[in-house]
Formats: sequence, structure tokens, C-alpha cells
Amino acid sequence: MVLPKIYNVYFLADRWFGFDISSMSLVIGTTQYTTYFDNPDTIRQDGITASMAGGSVIGALVVGPISNRLGRRDSILFACIWWLIGTTIQVACNGEAMLIVDRLLNGFCKEYRGIILCIQQWAIEWGIFVMYFISYGWSFYHGKPTGAFRGAWAMQYIPCIMLMIGLPFLPRSPRWLAKVGRKEEVISVLANIQAKGDREDPLVIAEWEEITTILAAERESPIKGWRLFFTNGMWKRTFAGTSMQAWQQLSGANVMTYYILYVFEMAGLSGNVDLTSSGVEYAVFIIGTAMTFFFIDNTGRRPLLIYGTMAMSTCMFIVGGILATYGTYLPDGLDGDLSVRIKVTGAPSYVVIVFSYVLVLAYSLTLAPIAWVYVAEVWSLETRATGMALASVSNWLSNFGIGFMIPAGFANITYKLFIIFGILSFASSVQAFFTYPETAGKTIEGIEKLFEPGATAP
Repeated sequence: MVLPKIYNVYFLADRWFGFDISSMSLVIGTTQYTTYFDNPDTIRQDGITASMAGGSVIGALVVGPISNRLGRRDSILFACIWWLIGTTIQVACNGEAMLIVDRLLNGFCKEYRGIILCIQQWAIEWGIFVMYFISYGWSFYHGKPTGAFRGAWAMQYIPCIMLMIGLPFLPRSPRWLAKVGRKEEVISVLANIQAKGDREDPLVIAEWEEITTILAAERESPIKGWRLFFTNGMWKRTFAGTSMQAWQQLSGANVMTYYILYVFEMAGLSGNVDLTSSGVEYAVFIIGTAMTFFFIDNTGRRPLLIYGTMAMSTCMFIVGGILATYGTYLPDGLDGDLSVRIKVTGAPSYVVIVFSYVLVLAYSLTLAPIAWVYVAEVWSLETRATGMALASVSNWLSNFGIGFMIPAGFANITYKLFIIFGILSFASSVQAFFTYPETAGKTIEGIEKLFEPGATAP
């Protein structure tokens, strides 16, 4: 039996990966979690939080070979199986070691121009938002002592099972079909996606020719494997792609996603007010990226990257400056929590809250979606698939490092952590200005010329 297929590209981009990303953001602030795990210190919490990113590094490294062998659709099914295993271990965990193993497994299962990439980012943000408020609802559960966080984590089964049920209705990747010699299926899929079934549509023909050109270039290239990314002018693309993904994490936006509860506790919020205000921050994230849909394909990439990161840098400096000037140091932490060792009240606390929201808005309008769009555009025809995997490795390595840095930074250098991220955000805008050529509105051939040896940038 042949199942009907869904060819809508906007539907294909809509995936709620944010469920597992935000599965810790609210839970770490609940009494049930801190009691069961014996109030983990910053180093232990660093390890728990960062473990998912560590698993994602491994996943990004192996996703290319697995996808090439199984195809995109079946590799997603493979990832879902790992997702189910990881979630089961997380729900059943009996200590920190088991929780870290779970997050490594969930990270392993993670792994395409303009608005489509923004929809993917938007879907991630919706997942973060929904999972956050699911966790918020479970925080009111007062049955078994561990039921609140186990119940919240178990909700990760829902999007995974939904994805597995929907996979048979999705078409296989045209590029993979072409690679294994299934030409008729390639043209059929392209026609259904691009031209309502018209196999003679110029766009379908052009995309078929592009796919065959890419495959021919891959087969004929004298340099194989990872060496290809560091020869001739290719190193410029590698540097642009990997550094862009690194800056997406090193800009410090994770301070306002993974650890927003701590930031708002520094601003004097507590209890349900803190939890709700943190949830509003995720709503701002969603609204900002939704706004990007209206200008992403009509605005240059460089201006958004430059001015967006400058805005983020300004917000970091303001938050750090307010905490430094008006903050009260808490040597024993807030109620024993060493991740909150500085606190402001009154008008300064409102400034911290407002500029936390402004930072997330600037990030959601610029760096969050643009980083993926830009990386998808810089690679040459024969290196795009592996190049995207390489960029993902850079992203998750940076995420892994940040996961270890933030809680320890809160505990040991307090407001200085915001100053450091302010400097890093400004550094990313400087690099964007001097080294990132503009790719918006350019053809593949035009982008090729931007990275040729001797080409002047930007």
C-alpha cells in the first residue's frame, strides 16, 4: 500500500525540536528537582545541562554518513528511536549519572534558504515555549516527590511519537533518491513540491539539474573527505560557516533561555511571578522570529548580523552594569542557591528584566534565524551537506562549553559574566563587518565568486 505524501515545504520545516532543549530550563528551579538531586552544585549542574550538547556534537558528526546510507527520512526515524530511549532513561533516572547519560542520548538524536529556515527556527522556539509551560504546569503536582519533573520529562514522548507516525507520509529526500539512481522518483517528488505535479515546470527542471550537478561535482572532486574544507578558497567558507554557528552560542543568548530563571531571581522575582515572567521571555522569542518572516528574504544578512549582535552586546553591558552598580552580594547564595549570588531590587530590577526581554527580541530577529540561513548559503554545491554538518558540530561544541560556563560564572564572577558575553557579542559584530560577505539575493555562482582565492570581502 502506498500512503499519500505531504509535499508542503512549510510543514516539512515545522519540527518541535525545542521540547528537549527546554526540558531543563524550568525544572532546575523547582524544589522537587533540587531536593531529589541533593541541590546540585554549579559543577554538577553544569555537567547535567551541558551533556545534551555533548551528545549533539556526536550526533552532528555521524548524521552525514547515516543520512547518506539510509536517506533523510529513515535517518529521522533512527533518531526518533534514540529519542525514545533517551526520554525513557530520563524519566526513570535514579541519579545524576543516569540523567547525564539520558541527555547525551537525547542530544545524539538532533540534527533550508530564507523563510524556510526561519520556520525551522520558529518551530524550535515553539517547542521551547510549549515545553516550558508544560513543565510549569507539572510544577504544581504534589503527588509523588519526583512526579513533577518526571511527568514533565515524559511529555517529550508526544512530539517524538507524532513525528514517527507522520514519517511514512513524508517524501524521501530528492537528493538521496538521485544518489541511489531513482531518477523518476526524484522528478516526481520535485514536481509535487515545487509545481503541483507538473514535471515539465522550469523550476523542477532547474532543481533536477542542480542536484545532478552537485552529485557530479562530488564524484569528480580530486580531494575527498574533510581535507576538501581546508584547501584553496574553501577554508574561507569553513571559517565563515563554523564561526557563524559558534557566535550563535557564544553571544550569550543561552543565558536568557536555559538560565532565565536565575537572571530573574537576580532581579528580585520569585515563585510563580518568576516562572511566568520567564515564560513571557519565550513568547517574545517566538514573536521576534515570526516578524523575521516578513523581511528575511528582502534584507541583507550582514546588516542583521552586525546590528543584531551590537544590540545584544548593549543589553548585556546594561544588565551587567546594573547588577554591578546596584546589586547586593549574597555570599551564601539566594536561599542556598549559589547560582544566584547577586540581587537587585526596586527600579534597577525592572531595568534588568526589560533589557533581558530586549536582548531576546534582538536575538530572535537576527542572529537566531540568520545564522542558519547564512550557513546554508556559504557552501559550494559539492560541500553543502557535509558543510552543514560541520557547522552544526561548531554550534554544539560552543553550546557544550557555554553549558559549563554559565552556572559557574553566575556563582563565581556574578555580573562579570554579562560583561564577558557583551564583549563576545560585540566581537561577533566586528567579525561580521570585516569577514562575512553578503549572500542575500545572490545566485549559487555569485556566492562561489565571493569565496574564490583573492576575492575581496565583504
